[in-house]
Amino acid sequence: MSKLAIRGGKKLRDNLFPGYIVMGEEEAQAAYDVVKSGVLSKFLGCWDPDFFGGPQIQAFENECKEYFGVKHAITVNSNSSGLICALGALGIGPGDEVIVSPFSMTISASSPLFYGAVPVFADIEEDYFCLSAAAVEKKITSRTKAILAVDFFGQPYDVDGLNALSKKYNIPIIEDNAQGPLATFKNKYAGTLGTIGVFSLNYHKHIHTGEGGIIVTNDDDLATRCQLIRNHAEAVVDPMGYKGSPVNLIGFNFRMTEVEAAIGRCQLKKLKDLVLIRRENVQFLEQQLKGIDYLIMPKVRENCTHSYYGHAIRFKEEIALINRKTFVDAVIAELPATELRETEGVLMGVGGVKPLYLQSLYQNRTGIGRLGYPFNDPNNKSEMNYQKGICPVVEKLHFQELFIHELMRPGMSKQDLTDVANAFHKVAENINDLRE
Repeated sequence: MSKLAIRGGKKLRDNLFPGYIVMGEEEAQAAYDVVKSGVLSKFLGCWDPDFFGGPQIQAFENECKEYFGVKHAITVNSNSSGLICALGALGIGPGDEVIVSPFSMTISASSPLFYGAVPVFADIEEDYFCLSAAAVEKKITSRTKAILAVDFFGQPYDVDGLNALSKKYNIPIIEDNAQGPLATFKNKYAGTLGTIGVFSLNYHKHIHTGEGGIIVTNDDDLATRCQLIRNHAEAVVDPMGYKGSPVNLIGFNFRMTEVEAAIGRCQLKKLKDLVLIRRENVQFLEQQLKGIDYLIMPKVRENCTHSYYGHAIRFKEEIALINRKTFVDAVIAELPATELRETEGVLMGVGGVKPLYLQSLYQNRTGIGRLGYPFNDPNNKSEMNYQKGICPVVEKLHFQELFIHELMRPGMSKQDLTDVANAFHKVAENINDLRE
C-alpha cells in the first residue's frame, strides 16, 4: 500500500482535471453575429411589439417551448429572477406561506420574502434529497399558497406525492429545476411537472448563457403575468388591456440579452449529449467504487431519470469507523483541482448546503427594512419555527453523512474518472492509518 498524501505520501495525480467547457465556435459565431447586427437587446418597457424582446429572444423561447413540450417559455436573466416572477404571477403576498426546501440554493427559500410571504421549511427525503411529501403535508395551513419543490442535484421531486397534495389542497407547485434539465418522470421533463417551472442558465449549470433562466408553464395567464413582471408591468398593463388580477403587477427588469439568447440557442442543441455523458460518467464511476461498503451511492427515483448536477454520496461512519471529513479530506489530498476553477481546489466537499433555516436571515428574523418585515410584522400569524432540529433528515445528511463532488462532468475522460475512483480506493486501503 502506498502512503496516503495526507500523511506525507505522493499524490495519486498532480495534473489538473479538464475544465467544463461547453462553448465552441458555434456560440462564438452566434455572439459575433448579434454584436455585428448592432442589436444587443430590443426589449422596450412599454406596450409595443418589442415588449417581448428581439428576434433572438423570441426564437430561443419558441425553441424552448418545442424542446420541453410546453405552451409557454419566458426567458429571464436568472433562475432567481424566474422564481420571483413565478411567485408574483401566482399572486403570493403578505400573510401567505410558501413551503420550501431547506436543502437548495438560498433563493429557493428566500424568494417568497420579496412579496412579504413567509418561507416554511419542510424536511427532505433521505434517499432522494428532495422535499418529503409527508413532511410537506404536516406544514400545510390555511395560509399555504404555494409549494416550491426543488429538483436537487438533478433528481425530479416526488411528483406523485406532491402533486397529490397540490390537487387535494388546491396549492400550486413551483418547480425549481435549476439543476435537473432533461431529468424525467414517466418520460415527462423535469421543470414541466408542476404548475410552473424554472430552469437556470448560470455559468456552472449543464448548459449556460453566462447568466440566465427560463420559465415554463402551460397556463396562459401565468405566462402573461411572468412576462409583465419581467418587464415593467406597471407601465404595460393599461395599454396592453390586461384584464387579469392586478396583484403583484409591479415590474422588474429581468430581461435576457440578445447575445445570451443567441448563445442559448446553440447550447440547447448540446443539452441531450451533455446530460447523457453525465449519466454515463456516474454509472462508470459507481461501478468502479463498488466494494467500498460505507459509500452509499445516490438512488434514482422509480420512473425517473437523473441529470446529475452533482454526485451526492452518503458516508456511513458506523461502518468506516472514521468520520466523514477525515475520509473526504484524505481523498481530496490525492487529487488535483480543475482547470478554470483552480482556486476552488478539488471539486469535492462535505455536507452540501447548510440547512437554509440556520442562516442568520432566519435565525435573527432580519428580513426587509429596519423592522424585519415580514418576520416581525404584528399582523403575521405564521409560527415561523426556524430552530435547529426542525428538519432532522437534512441535518443528519448535512452534518454527518453527505458529501458531493463534480468530478463526473463532461470533459472527464475514462482515465480521469479512473483516477478519481483510484483515489477513493487508495484511501479505503489505508483506512486503518486514518483510524489511528
